[in-house]
Amino acid sequence: MAEASSTANNGVNVAALIAAREALTEAPAAAQFKWRAACEWKDGTHSHSTVEGFYGLGQEQHHKRTFTFDADHPEIFASEDKGATPVEYVLVGLASCLTAGIAAVAQHRNIQLRSVTATLEGDMDVQGILGIDDDVRNGFGGIKVTYKIDADAKREDIEALVAQSQKRSAVYDIVTNPTNVTVVVD
Repeated sequence: MAEASSTANNGVNVAALIAAREALTEAPAAAQFKWRAACEWKDGTHSHSTVEGFYGLGQEQHHKRTFTFDADHPEIFASEDKGATPVEYVLVGLASCLTAGIAAVAQHRNIQLRSVTATLEGDMDVQGILGIDDDVRNGFGGIKVTYKIDADAKREDIEALVAQSQKRSAVYDIVTNPTNVTVVVD
């Protein structure tokens, strides 16, 4: 357990997060964000995506650098395996969002983390996406997230960190609740 006189240092600037929350409470229009990704087909099932900018705080914003992602399918699906599958990116997004939340909540609650690892498994019957059985869902039937967390805290405090992370995670919300998706062709 962290001593009252010590301060946890998990690399999260909680003061800045709280200040941002307070500022956005006063200016809710600035809290409206648009996240963007661009994707270009390369060959076969291989695509290349980039993330450069987004809209937030009432104006266009840019990352410090462009992030790139290659997606493909494994050789067992007659593909070249030039990148993680799109469904694996969903698991990475979920794991990253939940883990960032754990770090932020731990910092705010003055809990020093020593290590945090997540293992995610998504169950999928590929008969749906392959068109074998139209009654089989195309997506995950379920996702299991298993955390191993070493921290200066009791087990119930660590479980509370994970629960609060789920409560505030954008990706957890996207995965567990229906999201309207509009697809158009220009």
